[in-house]
Amino acid sequence: MVPFDIQLPTRTVFGRGKAQQTLEGLLGTYKNPLIVHGADPQRVSWLLELFDGYRSISCAGEPDIIALEAALQVARGGELAPVIAIGGGSVIDLGKAIAGLAATKKPLLNYLEVVGEGKPIDAEPLPFIAIATTSGTGAEATKNAVIGVPEHGRKVSIRDARMLADLAIVDPALTEGCPRSITLASGLDAITQLIEPYVSSRANAFTDAIIRQALEPALVAIRQLANGEDPDARDAMAYASYMSGIALSHAGLGAVHGLAGVVGGITGAAHGEICAALLVPALVINREKLKEQGQSTERLDEIEALLARHFAGYRGSTGFERLSSWVRNVGMRGPSDLGLDGENTRQIATLAQNSSSMKANPADLSIQDLSRILSLEG
Repeated sequence: MVPFDIQLPTRTVFGRGKAQQTLEGLLGTYKNPLIVHGADPQRVSWLLELFDGYRSISCAGEPDIIALEAALQVARGGELAPVIAIGGGSVIDLGKAIAGLAATKKPLLNYLEVVGEGKPIDAEPLPFIAIATTSGTGAEATKNAVIGVPEHGRKVSIRDARMLADLAIVDPALTEGCPRSITLASGLDAITQLIEPYVSSRANAFTDAIIRQALEPALVAIRQLANGEDPDARDAMAYASYMSGIALSHAGLGAVHGLAGVVGGITGAAHGEICAALLVPALVINREKLKEQGQSTERLDEIEALLARHFAGYRGSTGFERLSSWVRNVGMRGPSDLGLDGENTRQIATLAQNSSSMKANPADLSIQDLSRILSLEG
C-alpha cells in the first residue's frame, strides 16, 4: 500500500448557513482582522458588519507577485492581525500568502517555487480563516498559494504546511448566484483536481476513498448547474471542490495543472477554463503513453467509462470524446481559443516540464507529448 501523510486545516465547517453562524461564535477571538475579499466589498457586507474594527484588501483577479507585495505592506503597516479571506481561489490564495508571509523578513523569491528558492516560510504565520464562495480550486483545504510572476510568464506556488487554514468554512449557500461561466469553469477545475490525483503515480488509499465519494456526484451536479440553479448541485460541487483540494495535496496532480500554470501566465486565461480545455487531451495522451511504456491504463480506463456513462447522449464513442463534446456545448473554449498556437506551445511545454504538478503525472511525458496536449481540441 502506498504510504501517505495527512495534513488538513485545523478545523473545517461545512453546511448551508454555517459561515455567519461560525464567525459570530469567533468574534471574541478574531478581533480587528485583515479581511481579503473580491473586487466588490458589497458582496461580503454581512461579514464586514460583524467586526467593529478591520482592515481590508481587495483582490480583483488572480494574484501576482506585485499584488502580494502591496498586500504585505498593508498587513505589515499596523499591528499584525488574523487574516480572513472570503472569495474564490484567487482571494483565498492571496489571503493565505499574506497570513503565511506577513511576519517574514526575506524577499519573496526566497519562498516562491520554480522561479525562486522554494524554501519553507521562516516565521510563524498569522491565524487564517478561509471562506469559499466558489466551488473549484479547493484552496481552502491546501497548504500552497498560487502566485503569478509576470516577469517569468508563469504561476508558481508558495508552499508550507503551516499555511493550512486554522478554519476552513465551506457554505454552499455562498456559491449561489455565481455566474454560469465561472460556475462551470471552476467546477471543471474541481473535477480535474479529482481525476488527476486518482490517476496519478502517487494515488493512495486515502485519496482514492475521498475521490470515489466526491467525483460521481460532481459529474451529475455540473450538468445540472449548466442548466440553472440547483441547491443540491451547489452542495455537491462545494463538497467536491473541498475534497479536490485535499486530494491534490496528498496525491499530486498532473499534466493539466503542470501546463495550466504556464498557460495562464503567458495568455492570461482563467485557470478553470484552461483546465476545461486541457483535461481531455491530457487524459488521451497519458493513456496512449502508458500503453507505449507498457504500464497499466486501468485507472484511466475507469475514468473513461465513468465519463461515458455520465455524458451519454453527447457526441463521441468514448467517455473522453463525450466529455469534450459537452464542454464545448456549454460554451467552454478549446486550446486554440485560449491563445495557444504552434509558436508558443513548445515554449509552454518546455517550461511546464519543471512544474511541481508534473511530478505525479501517471506517464513519462516528453516536451513533444506536452505540446500535443496543447494542440489537441479534444
